[in-house]
Amino acid sequence: MKLIAGLGNPGSKYAMTRHNVGFMVADLLAERHGINIGKEKKRSETGKGMIGGTPIVITKPLTFMNLSGEAIAPLAAYLDIGVEDIIVIHDDLDLEFGRIKIKAGGGHGGHNGLKSLISHLNGREFTRIRMGIGKPVAGGDVSSYVLSQFSAEEKKELINLIEHAADAVENIISKGADRAMNSFN
Repeated sequence: MKLIAGLGNPGSKYAMTRHNVGFMVADLLAERHGINIGKEKKRSETGKGMIGGTPIVITKPLTFMNLSGEAIAPLAAYLDIGVEDIIVIHDDLDLEFGRIKIKAGGGHGGHNGLKSLISHLNGREFTRIRMGIGKPVAGGDVSSYVLSQFSAEEKKELINLIEHAADAVENIISKGADRAMNSFN
C-alpha cells in the first residue's frame, strides 16, 4: 500500500494559494481514480482506492503546512505504511513555476512542511514531488508569497502543472521512483 500525501493548508481561505498545490494534485488523483477524499482519520482527510492495481490512500492533512508530520506520521503508523512507501506532493520555491521534480529521500531544503515530516516520521526516505511555484521578487516576503494566489498568467498554466504532477504520482506507483525520475526530471 502507498500513502499519497498532498501538502497544503485546510480551509477555503487557502484553497487556491501557491502553498496548496499538493492538495490540488491530491484532489485530481482522487477524481481520476474515483476515490472519495473526505473521511477524517488521524487529523487528515483521507480516501482509499487503487491506482494501477496498487492499493493507495490519498491524504490531505488537516494540520497546517508547517505541522504536516503531526498528521501524516500517525496515519502512516495506523495504516502500517513505511516511510519508503509515502509519496509527498509539495510546493517548491527553488523551482521555477510550472516545473516538477521527483526526488527520493533527501533533506527538507528549508521547507517547513518537510521538516515536520522528517521529524515525525523519523526518516527522510519518502518520495517527493516538488512542484515549482517560483520565488517572490527580491526582498519579498516568502510567507506572503506562498500564501498568495497565482497570477492571471500562471492560472492559465496551473492545470497543466497539476496534471503533470498527478501523472508523476501514477508513474511512481506503476514504475517506481527511479524510472519516474528519468521520465519527469
